[in-house]
Amino acid sequence: MSEFIVGVTGGVASGKSEVTRRFEALGIFVADADLAARVAVEAGSAGLADVVEAFGPGVLAPDGTLDRAAMRRHVFGDEAARRRLEAIIHPRVRTNLREACRAAPGPYAVAAIPLLAEGGGREAYPWLSRILVVDVPVDVQRARVMARDRVDAELAQRMIVAQTTRDQRLAIADDVIVNDRAVEALASHVAALDRRYRALAVAQS
Repeated sequence: MSEFIVGVTGGVASGKSEVTRRFEALGIFVADADLAARVAVEAGSAGLADVVEAFGPGVLAPDGTLDRAAMRRHVFGDEAARRRLEAIIHPRVRTNLREACRAAPGPYAVAAIPLLAEGGGREAYPWLSRILVVDVPVDVQRARVMARDRVDAELAQRMIVAQTTRDQRLAIADDVIVNDRAVEALASHVAALDRRYRALAVAQS
């Protein structure tokens, strides 16, 4: 049982996935919010039934799964629709993450939550013991998005500003990794945090 849970978040192309992979390499369980969101609306689930009730059967693919493209069309540019969808999915994601982390072996567990700040921060996730923000300067972030997604600077900037601001993410951080160097530099940062979290987990128990 892991009662000490660390939430890891960061903006697009900040390096969150690389950071969580390095925690996993140290034997730490990582629960992924994106996976939890897919589970929340998998075929036959109560979550999917609620989505269909809210948006109609047109959001279903022929095989009975959620047609994600159709769902995106429903909520694109419609704030009320987006919030209705989030009200169905987000509580299930939070429950899934907490249960998975608490059931995990090891001294502590990590919940990878890309939209932690956008999803309510500490108020929505009061069970997080620490919040780790993977931070990157905006110019570096934009260059990474352009290289990763093969998009121009304008689209990369739109992707960045669609999320919460860098300052808003940092405002909820207990710990910060500034990921503006080569990926190899992450190893020492994660190792130091792992030692800290193990000690804090023991102190909390």
